[in-house]
Amino acid sequence: MTTIRIKRVYEAPADSDGFRLLVDRLWPRGLTREQARIDAWLKSVSPSNELRRRFHHDPAQWDDFRASYFAELEAAPSAIAELADLLRKHRVVTFLYGAKDETFNNARALVEFVGAKKGAGVS
Repeated sequence: MTTIRIKRVYEAPADSDGFRLLVDRLWPRGLTREQARIDAWLKSVSPSNELRRRFHHDPAQWDDFRASYFAELEAAPSAIAELADLLRKHRVVTFLYGAKDETFNNARALVEFVGAKKGAGVS
């Protein structure tokens, strides 16, 4: 079984992070690839630009954001299959995100989505 962690990409990398997966559509500002120590960048599981802009990390929009994001994910079976494959291959995977808000961000929503999909082979 895979352990999924969430971490802001600007935090220092740690060995305990396991496989470091960037789940944002945009590269984090001010970070080089060497500083970020990202193992993979899976843009395909990030929210669309339209959804990202509409949400703009507004907690009042969180429920609407999650519903729309989950619908986007459901409409992208190849992206979910790619994520599922990565999760099967690694014991620990850390979803990295760039948002300042540690509570209302796409990485948290993605963990929720993955948890709901465990029975469908995403774990």
